[in-house]
Amino acid sequence: MLLTEHRADRVVLYNISWQKFENLLVDLGESRSVRVAYDDGTLEIMTPLPEHEYYKEIIGDIIKDTADVLELDYECYGSTTWKRELKKAGIESDNCFISK
Repeated sequence: MLLTEHRADRVVLYNISWQKFENLLVDLGESRSVRVAYDDGTLEIMTPLPEHEYYKEIIGDIIKDTADVLELDYECYGSTTWKRELKKAGIESDNCFISK
């Protein structure tokens, strides 16, 4: 019997320019299963585990339910890529919510 272990595969690259980070996002496209983070030359590419996605959904439901009970207006932007060239930083959330 072959046993496998679920794990989040992760690659960290150093000395990556902002332009290479931007090009990578374009090359990967919008429909992908990996998450990308960039911080001043350090690039991390990670493939989430199934458990990661499960907890993402549960936490999202808790946030939505709490906002509804508290009558808070919000918008859900899902796994949006947030980036700021001036700060040389970019990150992709699993799920994000913004209060209106």
